[in-house]
Amino acid sequence: MKTRARALRTTAVLCILTLSIVGCVRRTITITTEPPNAMVFLNDEEVGRSTVNTDFLWYGDYDVVIRKKGFQTLQTHWEINPPWYQTIPMDFFAEVLWPGQLHDQHAKHFVLEPAKTPSQEELISRAIETRKKAFDRRK
Repeated sequence: MKTRARALRTTAVLCILTLSIVGCVRRTITITTEPPNAMVFLNDEEVGRSTVNTDFLWYGDYDVVIRKKGFQTLQTHWEINPPWYQTIPMDFFAEVLWPGQLHDQHAKHFVLEPAKTPSQEELISRAIETRKKAFDRRK
């Protein structure tokens, strides 16, 4: 009876120790821009000014919007694919059983174009179009 109790206690201690040292996966994105200090948005959420580092939870397609005064707003997508250890069934071992932390880091650099100043003719034609649309809605 004592041997069985000792075996159960040992098993419980080993389970607690195993659970306390299990690892996890940290996922981070790093975005740099040219010029630096541009405002960065991921999926319509402001994450900071470049160079920016942020954690992410899921893999897939991210909407990226980058803005800076004097430059054209950049709207694009960034497909982030999982590493081999984040595919089924390997993700269970990486997330639950691996005795340490894995760091999955993705980085991307974006270049912004200088803003174009429209000519006077372009401004007038856009104003005329807007006026026509406004009057057409009223009818």
